[in-house]
Amino acid sequence: MLSHLVYVSVRNSTCTDEEIQKILDSCNRNNGGIDVTGVLLYSGSHFVQYLEGDYKTIMALYDKIKGDDRHKNVVLITTGKIENRLFPSWQMGSKPFSGSDVKFNTEISNEETKLFQKILSGEAQEGNKALNLMKKFFK
Repeated sequence: MLSHLVYVSVRNSTCTDEEIQKILDSCNRNNGGIDVTGVLLYSGSHFVQYLEGDYKTIMALYDKIKGDDRHKNVVLITTGKIENRLFPSWQMGSKPFSGSDVKFNTEISNEETKLFQKILSGEAQEGNKALNLMKKFFK
């Protein structure tokens, strides 16, 4: 069953930009073989990742991700069935953001800005709203 998963985590202070590149290189090398696509948003303090693929595959990958020592406080924001991939050609796209100074490619409302801050703090559990907000980073 084609599914998606979004999680947020706190980036450890020892996780350098070189480590981020290692994460992305590993995703680009390995995700094609397990038919997983998605995006990684990152700042100096947080990660927000969107994964899509077979449900069992992305849940197994999520379990592995939770054990990575480059981050902590991993919180699942949403998971569920999807009809089509949002990022079918991206083994792992990426985009940096700076703390609360998030630059979206489309206009966002004050409500969406507040939702993104809730996502970063791990408070938001509003799956569809969180998913729609993730899409706006890449429109």
